[in-house]
Amino acid sequence: MSAEAANETRPYDPQAIEGDAQRFWEGTRAFEVNETSEKPKYYCLSMLPYPSGALHMGHVRNYTIGDVISRYKRMTGHNVLQPMGWDAFGLPAENAAIKNKTAPAKWTYANIAHMKAQLQQMGYAIDWSREFATCQPSYYVHEQRMFVRLMKQGLAYRKNSVVNWDPVDQTVLANEQVIDGRGWRTGALVEKREIPQWFLKITDYAQELLDGLDALPGWPDAVKTMQRNWIGRSEGLEIRFDVVDGDGNAFEPLRVFTTRPDTLMGVTFVSIAGEHPLARLAAEKDAELAAFLDDLKKGGVTEAELETQEKRGRYTGLSAIHPITGEKMPVYVANFVLMNYGTGAVMAVPGHDERDWEFARKYSLPVRMVIVPPEVRDAVNEIAGDLAKHEDAMSSALGEGASADVYGTTAAVQVVKEFERRIQEEGAYTERGWLVNSGEFDGMDFQQALDAFATRFEADGRGQRRVNYRLRDWGVSRQRYWGCPIPVILCAKCGDVPVPEEQLPVVLPEDVAFSGVTSPIKSDPEWRKTTCPQCGGAAERETDTFDTFMESSWYYARYTSPGAQQQVDERAKYWTPVDQYIGGIEHAILHLLYFRFYHKLMRDQGLVNSDEPATNLLTQGMVIAETFYRDHEDGSKDWINPADVEVIRDERGRITGATLKADGKPVVIGGTEKMSKSKNNGVDPQLMVGKYGADTVRLFSMFAAPPEQSLEWNEAGVEGMARFLRRFWREVVTHVSQPDHPDVATLLAGGAQLDAAQKTLRRQLHETIQKVGDDYGRRHSFNTAIAALMELLNHVSKFDDMSDAGRAVRHEALQAMVLLLNPVTPHVCHALWQALGHAETLLEDVPFPVADSAALTRDAVTLAVQVNGKLRGTIEVPVNLDKAEVERLALAEPNVVKFMEGLTVRKVIVVPGKIVNVVAG
Repeated sequence: MSAEAANETRPYDPQAIEGDAQRFWEGTRAFEVNETSEKPKYYCLSMLPYPSGALHMGHVRNYTIGDVISRYKRMTGHNVLQPMGWDAFGLPAENAAIKNKTAPAKWTYANIAHMKAQLQQMGYAIDWSREFATCQPSYYVHEQRMFVRLMKQGLAYRKNSVVNWDPVDQTVLANEQVIDGRGWRTGALVEKREIPQWFLKITDYAQELLDGLDALPGWPDAVKTMQRNWIGRSEGLEIRFDVVDGDGNAFEPLRVFTTRPDTLMGVTFVSIAGEHPLARLAAEKDAELAAFLDDLKKGGVTEAELETQEKRGRYTGLSAIHPITGEKMPVYVANFVLMNYGTGAVMAVPGHDERDWEFARKYSLPVRMVIVPPEVRDAVNEIAGDLAKHEDAMSSALGEGASADVYGTTAAVQVVKEFERRIQEEGAYTERGWLVNSGEFDGMDFQQALDAFATRFEADGRGQRRVNYRLRDWGVSRQRYWGCPIPVILCAKCGDVPVPEEQLPVVLPEDVAFSGVTSPIKSDPEWRKTTCPQCGGAAERETDTFDTFMESSWYYARYTSPGAQQQVDERAKYWTPVDQYIGGIEHAILHLLYFRFYHKLMRDQGLVNSDEPATNLLTQGMVIAETFYRDHEDGSKDWINPADVEVIRDERGRITGATLKADGKPVVIGGTEKMSKSKNNGVDPQLMVGKYGADTVRLFSMFAAPPEQSLEWNEAGVEGMARFLRRFWREVVTHVSQPDHPDVATLLAGGAQLDAAQKTLRRQLHETIQKVGDDYGRRHSFNTAIAALMELLNHVSKFDDMSDAGRAVRHEALQAMVLLLNPVTPHVCHALWQALGHAETLLEDVPFPVADSAALTRDAVTLAVQVNGKLRGTIEVPVNLDKAEVERLALAEPNVVKFMEGLTVRKVIVVPGKIVNVVAG
């Protein structure tokens, strides 16, 4: 027995084993990579964390998935990059600074140090030489430089925008920070306020972002569908409506975009946003309208909120002129029209739009039916046909100029009247159909009407075909302190002037007093004061900071070029695109859309040479856990952490009772929900690592569910994984403590023959190798790979052949198992690989096992034997046994003989390699 083997006879001690492995990796700089390798590159990236102070189980799951893929890819011959950094700017740091009376920077850097230690404790194969925090000037200087260049290209600009404004904190609130119309922190009534905001012209890339989704087969369909819907490409007409007041005075025409030009003849009024210039102009002479506009400033600005709130409006005193009929229609300010979407004006068709119908009913405005479905169209045609026949008859009898009533068949008239009644009284008909009550356009379908209106309006200059997008330009400015300063100088003479590149970075001061009410850079005149680089006059710096999505939109590229003097260098073209990106599906729209957009900006600057930032995307499910609580007398709940609860389970592992450990009294069992602070059902990964070891936590997080599904935390399951690792440890150390074992390949090359049991174990091993490689590499089905390894360990445990060949086959199986498990449980595998005689070897540099096709060959096969379709026994037969002998053995199987008593064999059907079916009667 070797010295290494003797050393490994100690019990499985995860803390000691994991510490040894981590020190080895750090000492050998095992996971630092460069671009000089001849191996194919593989860039595996998990979304970077916000340094909140502690890892949660969602982090553990996300980063373990990435680590399994990274280690596997390195073992299959790839040059693997797996970096890590910190999404360090943002509102949570400001909130913590207020709570803890400290500066956001100090809080952030302390959290980074703590969370980095936690990540290292998990044993992730991260290249820490590339680490950065997005709040470091050495990072955000490049973001500022890009913004300056985009300003010069017209892709970055400032305009007024309506936002949620907290009058107490004097800041813009994101939509999710408005709760029941009040600021989430101050409780103040939120106002809509129009203020200058900075934007990036993502709309210039709308069609490319849409088309690019078709070139991403490695992205989940759900993510691509959400992005398509968010971009929202629509084709229609932009139509001009002239506007006059009661005295006939003309105003600036309204332009509306509609995807339903077929409903144009059903327009009965026009709606405009409260921020529309026409509304403000009308309010100058109407005090009640002005008061209504002020009232509209309260509440949020999301589409969802506007859709669900009560529809309210106010007549402006102005009229829009219908572009076909010349009819004057009232112009209303409506609370459901957003200035930031489209032109801020909407043609209202109450008969065929639910929102317009609700508004029209409330304010007694006309509702017209101009679109009908097939059955109504047929009825209209029948009435028209009857009318034509009747008029012909009357003309013959009474002479030229005679007229007649519309008769029509009773059934057809009733169909039309009932449909019109439904539109008037029950709600709009919103489907496409055929035009009626539309004069010369009657009988047209949607496409015919679109073509006809477009031809007419393009000829007389009243409209044109247009492609529109739901997507709006990306608002990148925030009125907050803890963010990257926007590199712009505001000059009274020259306007918005980009900071010269040689003066970058504009550094955010970190050692500040922060109260949360006013940004320190807004309240510091010395920081604001500067000189205009164009005219040399006195000017001020922009005090808004970037939305943190800016930092996370290009961080992946910076990892490729550590230390580069520019944003990225030539190394980015080697590493990008990311080969595997991993993160939650909750980022499907904003982050992942901005991520794609920013990559195209860098491509157009010549910094990268691919169209998309990531080839493959894996969206992992959330981590959920049981909840427990007690009710208070006032009806509130006291949520209790699962770690403080003693649970009683039935034989199937289901919870049947629970008590609080502190007092032994019952607690209420709640539902299984996402781990969260609000339900106090989070499990501290560090506690679990301290109790079971990092490998056990990693193994459970990969085994409990497929990566795209929710993982239910269950400590009983964690204990099961710990038992498996202890058992695996014992099998290997027991094996290496026994007499030396020959190499199976050497034995076979020397002409040795394996017996049936030895061949079976080798076949089981190589079938497992084949499955695990496919599960890791192609399917990302880590739970089924682990299950296969557990089954293989069962086979190895039952194999007690101590012959030379038997020890060789067992050695091959255990050695392969160490390699197969290494991506998931690298610490224990590092120790066991040494125990197997490989000294200080980096396991990731050992090739991943490849299935031996010869070992997969079966000498015998087990066949099911059925009698009249019911399973009655099994037989094991040589693979190439002839059909007649298979039939004889099947009929001789004792259980088959039993069930054949009194029956006569009519037919025997043999399906080679699978089944024998005896038909008897």
